Amino acid sequence: MLTRLHVKDILKIAIPIIYGNLGFIMIGVGDVVVAGKHSTETLAAISLATAITNCIMIFGIGILGTISAILSNYRGEGKSVENYFYPSLKFTCVLSSLVCLIILACIPFIDKLGFETNLVKMVKDYFFVTAFATFGGYIHCMAKEYLQSYEIVVFPNLLTIFCIFLNVGLNIIFAFGYGFIPEMGAKGLAIASLITRYFMGGVLLIYCYTKLKISIGKTIGYYTDLLRVGIPSSLAVMVEFFGFNIIAIVMGRISGIYAAAHNIVCTLTSVSFMVPLAISNAVAVKVGYLNGAKKFKLLKQYAYTGIKMSIGFMAISAVTVGIFAKQFAEFFTSDLELIKICIPILYVLCFFQIFDGLQVTLSGIFRGIKQTKIVMISNIISYWFIAFPLGCLLGLHYHLNLLGFWYALGFSAIILCLIMYISMLAKLKKIL
Repeated sequence: MLTRLHVKDILKIAIPIIYGNLGFIMIGVGDVVVAGKHSTETLAAISLATAITNCIMIFGIGILGTISAILSNYRGEGKSVENYFYPSLKFTCVLSSLVCLIILACIPFIDKLGFETNLVKMVKDYFFVTAFATFGGYIHCMAKEYLQSYEIVVFPNLLTIFCIFLNVGLNIIFAFGYGFIPEMGAKGLAIASLITRYFMGGVLLIYCYTKLKISIGKTIGYYTDLLRVGIPSSLAVMVEFFGFNIIAIVMGRISGIYAAAHNIVCTLTSVSFMVPLAISNAVAVKVGYLNGAKKFKLLKQYAYTGIKMSIGFMAISAVTVGIFAKQFAEFFTSDLELIKICIPILYVLCFFQIFDGLQVTLSGIFRGIKQTKIVMISNIISYWFIAFPLGCLLGLHYHLNLLGFWYALGFSAIILCLIMYISMLAKLKKIL
């Protein structure tokens, strides 16, 4: 039953997160817009580079993204969570170092991916800088999740809003050059992102130290929970990201313009996706607390409320994208060929969005009850056994190109939601 109290409780957490998530994605939008204004080649280069680096970095983000759900469970059980800040920070530093080294190790293989020659150096430059940006990005994620476990969500997300403008300003300065700073194109965009990530991470660390009581004590089982819940959840997100970004890589081998088009469409869907993602985070916190407190009937009510809220918003978003498809494409680029490629894909996106909003909310429910293996399994089935093979068939064999891959993504999203929803019903029935 959808009640005002449930909606109000979810929105109390979700609204600031929505602002922050939109702010975070708008930072990415700023990268895409500035890159597109610089040149189509720059946009294609960062599209290819982020398609690969995102797949690597998301592994750590996925694990860190379970911190708030785990600590909310602890709060529901009556445990003190002040002891978990330093272990979280240590874990983040180790994880950052590992991911940084992996990104650096990938640079020599870029020559072998078959990209257009004029894009290869730009992609390599972006990789190198992004590797060292990992530390700032991961620390920001950890601190934000830790605060979220306390349901402290306003300041971290206001910080993200501020960083939209910081990042755009830095993008313009480093991409186009200003004063003694030379024009650096794609490399400049990576430097701007690095500075922004370290700023966000540093400010949140200071906030945690000054506003919260942080102590050192026993944290038995915490790392085990992080890995047990975090790895399947992370692999699920990684599979999804890789499913999207492998399309950019495959199509980028045909022409950089397809990678640019895919980046524009993904950026647009990411904007609307931030709302159900925020609802998912809020539901994970509420469900996690109620799971720890063993209030399962109330847990079920919050889960269904979150689902209805996400579907409702994404339906509105789908109608908006369908009506203004041409205008959305023109916002990112003036290249007529690129616009022509984007518009039909945006119509497919309208259908895809609704199921995308549903699946992320379902994954938040599973994080809250610390049952994330099904999220991983369903993502693997939908993206790797359905979306990618079907996309190759439609896109490459039947020459629908990027549009064919998006048809496949739409169909796989339905299968993903069916698997997760049926699994959720079984899990809720078991605990009630």
